[in-house]
Amino acid sequence: MRSFVVPCSLFTLVALTLFIPERTVAADQPKEVPHPQLPAGAGKIDADAPKTFATTPTGLQYRVLRKGNGGNPKATNTVKVNYHGWLDDGKVFDSSYQRGEAISFPLNQVIPGWTEGMQQVGQGGMIELVIPSKLGYGDRGAPPVIPPKATLHFLVELIEVH
Repeated sequence: MRSFVVPCSLFTLVALTLFIPERTVAADQPKEVPHPQLPAGAGKIDADAPKTFATTPTGLQYRVLRKGNGGNPKATNTVKVNYHGWLDDGKVFDSSYQRGEAISFPLNQVIPGWTEGMQQVGQGGMIELVIPSKLGYGDRGAPPVIPPKATLHFLVELIEVH
């Protein structure tokens, strides 16, 4: 049996890549995730809200479920929000909706995932956050409610920025 070597230039390789359809690998594609069930009292999600999450370099995942009509907060701002927080297993660990009262706090005095995430949405908007342990309560957790190394999920409506 004879083998053949076909000479190939860089130009030929580049030209061929223009005509070969790109293969996509499922792992490279953002995974579509259904929108969360809204707690009683929450506003609506935009009809065109994304089904996928964006991921920041720190590992925070977020998607803006309702665009705000006001400015985005900075880490130094105080924000007034309604929020609903749950763990990977769906267990709700805290919810201002369930208490029936929004809360205000300086954005730079909460867990890093909140500080980073809330800067991605404008006043009047709604955001869903998936906060890895390292941006939440880390190895220690927040016993007895949040276990060590827990990923935190939040649905947040940004009511006001001060």
